[in-house]
Amino acid sequence: MSAPAFVNANNEPFRLTPSTRIRRSPFYQATVAAGAQSFTVYNHMLMPTGYGDPDAEYWRLLNTVSMWDVAVERQIELCGPDAMRLAQLLVPRKLDRLRPGVGWYVPVCDHRGTLINDPILLKLSEERCWFSIADGDLASFARTIGAERGLDVRVTEPDVSPLAIQGPLAEDVTACLFGDKVRSIKHFHFRDLDLDGMSLKVARSGWSKQGGFELYLQDGSLGTELWNRVALAGASFGIGPGTPNPSERIESGLLSWGGDTDDQTNPFEVRMSRFVDLDAPDEVLSIRALRAIHADGPKRHQLGVLLGNDAPYPTTDLWCTVQAGNTALGAVTATAWSPRIERNIGLALVSRAAAPGDPVEVTLPDGRAINGELCRVPFL
Repeated sequence: MSAPAFVNANNEPFRLTPSTRIRRSPFYQATVAAGAQSFTVYNHMLMPTGYGDPDAEYWRLLNTVSMWDVAVERQIELCGPDAMRLAQLLVPRKLDRLRPGVGWYVPVCDHRGTLINDPILLKLSEERCWFSIADGDLASFARTIGAERGLDVRVTEPDVSPLAIQGPLAEDVTACLFGDKVRSIKHFHFRDLDLDGMSLKVARSGWSKQGGFELYLQDGSLGTELWNRVALAGASFGIGPGTPNPSERIESGLLSWGGDTDDQTNPFEVRMSRFVDLDAPDEVLSIRALRAIHADGPKRHQLGVLLGNDAPYPTTDLWCTVQAGNTALGAVTATAWSPRIERNIGLALVSRAAAPGDPVEVTLPDGRAINGELCRVPFL
């Protein structure tokens, strides 16, 4: 089910007022033509969130292939002799092993060790890289650090917009577009490819566990043309429009930065420990704080929660109080109906004192109290 609408006193949906602060994706017109029914704002850009049949969109992603406008995954480019040095200052992973043509999932943390973004870092060359970011202003942070350190690097947001092809048949559709050479692209690797004059970086990646590719379009004026080409190539495979799916992402345990995190969250609390190298260079902004947090032990951890209501209720990304008896444990950060588990499920950020198997009570935004049980993630 979709998220509850924001409504006025007459129970009518509010209108979103157009503004220069809210940009349209290069794929916007194509998504409207494809039947987009709802949008959210992410990185100051409109992002489709549904095409009117959430069940069909879910099963299409699971069984065949889906195409998503994810141009909101903006690229922050570092370019210049000190590009990779600035990247290393921002990231507590040792980047000396990252090769051109490869992307890494990385935490970006501030001086407190707090997670301020969780992008994919794509290395284009020794002097150029992109951060494919979650919803946050990483560009300003990077510019500030680069200037403060006197680095020779330019920080920009280039004209780059990803279009995702996701699902078990995504590779076949992508091969129809570019040839069988895409089948050899490894997970989180990318290649420069051309599609009838459209310059693209084609990466095996995407915000689902079903597998697929992201096509990084480098000319926004060609957004509708690329969308239509993908739709045509995928027609015989049953392709249809979709969006990053809330049910599938919770089932798969995918982190939503800013949704599952707050202003105190560190990588160790949200299952990102393997992406932190405690022996990273001392100049990394967050490394001393992260070493101290690791030594003391994080105070919270992310678990799943199986909720006791058998009927689907609206998806929510509003934090809901979770407690055991009279003891507050933390919050459920997102919930959704799982068609495969046939149960309401969620992700929780709770005290380390809480453990899988513990019974809990979750208070929903409408005031209802639902019994549940904590569990490990991913669910599936």
